[in-house]
Amino acid sequence: MEFLCYHRDRPGSQALRAELLGEHWSYMDRYAAEMIARGPTLSSDGDTATGSVHIVDLPDAAAARTFAFDEPNYQAGVYRDVLLRRWRNRLGRTMWDFPAGRTGGNRYLVLGFGAGQPVDLAVPSNTDELVAYGPLQSDDGGTWLGTAVLLRAADPDTARAILTTDRYADVEVHNWQFGGRP
Repeated sequence: MEFLCYHRDRPGSQALRAELLGEHWSYMDRYAAEMIARGPTLSSDGDTATGSVHIVDLPDAAAARTFAFDEPNYQAGVYRDVLLRRWRNRLGRTMWDFPAGRTGGNRYLVLGFGAGQPVDLAVPSNTDELVAYGPLQSDDGGTWLGTAVLLRAADPDTARAILTTDRYADVEVHNWQFGGRP
């Protein structure tokens, strides 16, 4: 089962985040084989981390909760909250398979929070700019809760346009970059 985990940073936690970077990477190394995508979200200036996205393939919801809540930054109080949802990998690849590679262009996390009937279940026709794409679901996979996308786009408005925005209760767009050890 695939899960999206988005840890949102607590304001003022940058120093603690930097202090724990080695522990965070070591923890994530334990999940290297299960990792579909990962990386920090960033402030609009691109310099300050605002959160961490991890998409992982784990046995069940209990394993996903362990992954999310045993993470060193979470344990130390870096994060203010955690979005943890089952996710379906519609592209069938990892971020390391992204044709454009790790650098170049603006990258975004787009989160559409569901309101009513499922939408955007089919993968858009041009997948060249998509790093990861799929629906957010309840733990049992039976209820559509929204859509999560990692992509390369010219700007936040172009990134937002990947979703049928008027069909969601809310859509968030975050600057994002490929994560992992340098």
